[in-house]
Order: sequence, then structure tokens, then C-alpha cells
Amino acid sequence: MNIAYKILILFTMIFCHIVDDYYLQGWLASAKQKSWWENNAPEKLYKYDYLAALFMHSFSWSFMIMLPPTIVLMVIGGIWKPVLLIVNLLIHMFVDNLKANEKKINLIQDQIIHIIQVIFTWWVLIGIL
Repeated sequence: MNIAYKILILFTMIFCHIVDDYYLQGWLASAKQKSWWENNAPEKLYKYDYLAALFMHSFSWSFMIMLPPTIVLMVIGGIWKPVLLIVNLLIHMFVDNLKANEKKINLIQDQIIHIIQVIFTWWVLIGIL
């Protein structure tokens, strides 16, 4: 695979990151915040529901950024590494929690970490082919 295709795949992954992290989150952007649940569903029953929202968004994001290289790997017969989906999901959840709930990082730091995730995933799946 030539370098132009590899770079196109990376840019497509970054585009998928932007689409999922900004346009597709919808209600999950609010629901992944503990404070939303405290203000809108303060009952003890819903105390940890923000974790479900964090998980769902993180899964969606991880799946989305892995679509471009996965399709390429299906076409060329490469090896897809499902552990990357799980690793990306866990990192994304952790980072979004730091931003949305712990308030320990800002949006710029959050996005830098996510772009590093995209580049690392691309490098593992496509960059070294």
C-alpha cells in the first residue's frame, strides 16, 4: 500500500473522530456528566448511569475511528486487532471522564489525547503495512 493511501486513511480516521466526538454524541454529551444526572435524576437509582453514557459514547467513537482501517484490512486481507477497540474504548472513557466529571483536563487536552489515539491506532493497523 502506498503512502498516499495510508495518509488518506489517517485523514479519514481523523474525520470520523470529529464526526463522532462532535456531531453524533447528542444527548450522550450531557448524559456522560455526573452533574446532569444529579440535576435531572437525583435518585440514588441513577447515581452511576453516567458510566453507561460514557461507555456508549466511547464504544461508538472507538468503532467509528476503526472503520476506515478495518475496511481496508478486509479488502487487502490484513489482520484486524480487536484488542485495539477495547483499549481505545477504555482510554476514551477515562479521558472523557477526566474532562466531563473530574474537571482535570480541558477540551484541548482531551482532543490531543484522542488524536494521539487515532494516530496510534492508524500506525498499528495501517502505518506499518
